[in-house]
Amino acid sequence: MRRLLIPVLFLVLGAAAFLGLRATRPEPAEVAPQERSWRVETLSVALSSHAPLLPLYGEIVAPEAVTFTAPLPARIAARPVRDGQRVAEGELLVALDEADVAPVVARAEARVNDLEAQIEAERVRQESDRTALARERELLGNARRRLERVRSLSERNLASASSLDDARDALAQARVTVDAREGALAGYPARLAQLEAGLAEARAGLAEARRDAERSRVEAPFAGIVSGVAVAPGERVGEGAELLSIYPRDGLELRAQVPSAYLDELQVALDDGRHPHAVGERSRFRLEGFVGESAPGGTEAILRLEGMPRGLRPGSLVDVMLRRPPVADSLAVPASALYGDEVLYLRDEDDRMRRLRIERHGPVAGDAGGNGAATNHGWVLVSGAGLADGQEVIVTHLPNAAEGLKLQVVGDEEDE
Repeated sequence: MRRLLIPVLFLVLGAAAFLGLRATRPEPAEVAPQERSWRVETLSVALSSHAPLLPLYGEIVAPEAVTFTAPLPARIAARPVRDGQRVAEGELLVALDEADVAPVVARAEARVNDLEAQIEAERVRQESDRTALARERELLGNARRRLERVRSLSERNLASASSLDDARDALAQARVTVDAREGALAGYPARLAQLEAGLAEARAGLAEARRDAERSRVEAPFAGIVSGVAVAPGERVGEGAELLSIYPRDGLELRAQVPSAYLDELQVALDDGRHPHAVGERSRFRLEGFVGESAPGGTEAILRLEGMPRGLRPGSLVDVMLRRPPVADSLAVPASALYGDEVLYLRDEDDRMRRLRIERHGPVAGDAGGNGAATNHGWVLVSGAGLADGQEVIVTHLPNAAEGLKLQVVGDEEDE
């Protein structure tokens, strides 16, 4: 019996101790629920006029480049320049062999001399025909009078029939001679015109030959850079074969396609005499206009390089930022402040998020607003009727952003 009482006693003592501890424990303090606040950075609104940027990607071209071709089949006698070499105006670039050029000119000169001699001979012949015609007409008159005398004698039976026939034949022969001479004289203008036409053609051929002879020595028409060298000394080339090209150092252009959405505003700026500039690759370009034909993706813009090329060559691919016309009452904000293309959030007087719809105009260079907000993202130019000076734009991007979220602005807590 005593063995059963000992366990029961331990149980009673344990229960008494538990009840005693529970009765003497301290009451827990009541905890009131608190709303979570989100730590953000803000940007003070100061509206101004800013120019948005338009990124462009294009190719450097040399519209004033000149490509020289061989004027006639010949051997390359000299080519003292190399591809990429800078040359001065008037410097020899390539020369064809004089032994191939001189015979072409000589043949053209001989053709001209031959036709000039033929024309002179034709004129001499014309004068001779005129003199001969006068004499042949006298012979024709004599033949006619002789026939009349023989006919008269024959009627009186004083002349034979054969004499009458001989007189008639002599008259006919005189008429044939006169007609032939008159025909030769009548054909003189046509023969002369034909020879003169041939002479004009020969003189044109001579001028062409002399022109080709002059072009057989290619000299730089301006100070520039040699490119596209396609021949070597000693090589024989055909007529029209490309020899080399040259382009001026100060005439490079950038051709880049501009989306159709931006054409109107840029064309208006050009019509007003304003020429937007683009910067990239340590170079500056000036918008001069657009090409005459468009493509499905937009229209190609013509931007002239200002200053030295700084290593740019035709064919180089370049990224630039074109400065578009300014937008009044606009604000540059970090890209992190935007939600989509049309929404950003403001901080209201109760430190809560307030949604605002805006219009996005494109990227802008750096901290264009000069506010020094702590962000490494790109900057975007926006505007909207709801934006006003003194407002605070939330630039920290919150994944769960929503109207009315509680905020804790970085910097305010440090002041506290």
